[in-house]
Amino acid sequence: MANKKTLSIGALIVVVIAAILGIDLNQNVSNTSHTTASSTEAEKLQQPNARENRDSSEQMSTSTSNGLQVIRDAFDQQCSDIQVMAKGRVKAILKDDNEGSRHQKFILSLDNGLTVLVAHNIDLAPRIENLSKGNEVQFYGEYEYSEQGGVIHWTHRDPQNRHISGWLKHQGKTYQ
Repeated sequence: MANKKTLSIGALIVVVIAAILGIDLNQNVSNTSHTTASSTEAEKLQQPNARENRDSSEQMSTSTSNGLQVIRDAFDQQCSDIQVMAKGRVKAILKDDNEGSRHQKFILSLDNGLTVLVAHNIDLAPRIENLSKGNEVQFYGEYEYSEQGGVIHWTHRDPQNRHISGWLKHQGKTYQ
């Protein structure tokens, strides 16, 4: 009887040890795949610039398409305070708003059928020089609903770091 009791305790110890080793083995597998993923990420970082530029262009294209859909959805649902990235063509250049913080203002036609007013704070960021009707402008800023299509603002850095920084891109130059 003592032998059976000893064997039962021994078996229990083996099961506990096996369970512990099993968990350890899973952790090692997890760590190994994490290491492999890290190695893969490191290899991606070392790829040539041409690939980075292509990937960046593809990412911008995808982000722009998604941004246009986000703007369309926000307009349809009359939502505001939404950070978006998209692009459009200058439909009209308006007179600067010089009351309070100064803003360069222009209207963009978007590929989703909407138009948005861009209000770019020129007290915090440089104005877009040589902006003309028909020019393409990419933007990253905050969308505010309006019946006319919407307003894009916060296209600059926030000096107090309380808001996500935005930007405008025109003819290869970033205005922030």
